[in-house]
Amino acid sequence: MPIVPLKMPKMGESISEATIISWMKNVGDTIEIEETILEVATDKVDSEVPSPCTGTITEIHFQPNDVVPVGEIIALIDASENGEIAAETSKEKIKAETPKIASQPTSNNTTSNSQQTTYVRNPDAFLSPLIVSIAKKENMTIEEVQSIPGTGADGRIRKSDVFNYLKNRQYPLASRPQAQPKATKSSYNPPPIKYVEGHDTVVEMDRMRKMIADHMVYSKHTSPHVTAYIEIDVTNMVNWRNANKIPFQEKYNQRLTFTPLFVEAVAKAVIDFPGINASVSEDGKKIIERKDINIGMATALPNGNLIVPVVKNADEKNLKGLAAEVNHLANASRENKLKPEEIQGSTFTISNVGTFGSLMGTPIINQPEVAILALGIIKKRPEVITTQKGDEIAIRSMMYLSLSFDHRVVDGYLGGSFLRKVGDYLEEFDPNRKI
Repeated sequence: MPIVPLKMPKMGESISEATIISWMKNVGDTIEIEETILEVATDKVDSEVPSPCTGTITEIHFQPNDVVPVGEIIALIDASENGEIAAETSKEKIKAETPKIASQPTSNNTTSNSQQTTYVRNPDAFLSPLIVSIAKKENMTIEEVQSIPGTGADGRIRKSDVFNYLKNRQYPLASRPQAQPKATKSSYNPPPIKYVEGHDTVVEMDRMRKMIADHMVYSKHTSPHVTAYIEIDVTNMVNWRNANKIPFQEKYNQRLTFTPLFVEAVAKAVIDFPGINASVSEDGKKIIERKDINIGMATALPNGNLIVPVVKNADEKNLKGLAAEVNHLANASRENKLKPEEIQGSTFTISNVGTFGSLMGTPIINQPEVAILALGIIKKRPEVITTQKGDEIAIRSMMYLSLSFDHRVVDGYLGGSFLRKVGDYLEEFDPNRKI
């Protein structure tokens, strides 16, 4: 009988590893082809991994909470003679290799009387994007990270290795700037948080909330945020949408919300100001202008967490296509059915804070992008407008737009001009537009 390897699947072009959440099956269990065998998670989305064949699970190489690189063999399945095997799976027998634990001296064993740490560095240690991200947040040098003993396969440094190291990290650290004299250091200590057992409620952050928190803190540390605001009159757009939402659904079988109209206006403005559709290189010295216009739309999940599905090539879609894509992504988000590729590759993000009744917002940039647009609630109120008869007071539908941008590469002119252009496209909406 063939032994079929189950490998950690690739779940997006920028994803190099994933965390095992739970196994649906155990060693010795039988499984059908395409039946879910385990759940995994990246920093973007949770996914179910199907079995590549029908057979019996003979080995499981990793446990829940293990971080596993893409392509690594995570289990072996003994396929039955009559069982089906997925086309992309090799039918050759795979010899399971026992993970090797690298034997590296720890920095804690080489401490001098002054408690200065020296590193025994392993320059061949593989550092995943997740490990590099953690290192940046903790202000660790490459030498320090590569000195951490890895407990993964072939001595691979895992997230748990870094966190365990940080618990016992010693100061001052070699190869790092020395601490300033005490006289110039801040004496501020955060006040302890006091709560009453049995009276206050303490809720453990779930995994996604922790990742969101890390992403937001990382963004604020990385990009100097500046936020600009404008107020716009969207009466024509609101009236057109209200008049056409039922005919639109009857014609195309798609709900017509405001979101595809917002995405359409943003995509047009990006074409006018391509500098807003960019990222900053990792060394912080180059600006990468994106050719594709992929609009992320921040979406609230039923549990209160946030995810950003992406409308790919938004500038190439008509309103029917945008509506269909937006509806699909919104529904998939609520049902936790988003595919990994549907939350990858955004180049600019919008956040409709008006959905929650907010007048305006100061959104945090979705790294590695350089700007994010928040759309406030649409409210009717009396406004002074200019007509052929002169100035008059009329009831208009008004809303605020706010753009947070990375001031390293987006200056006030570019940020303000782009924001104004989005506003112009929404204000100048054709009330006679055909669906």
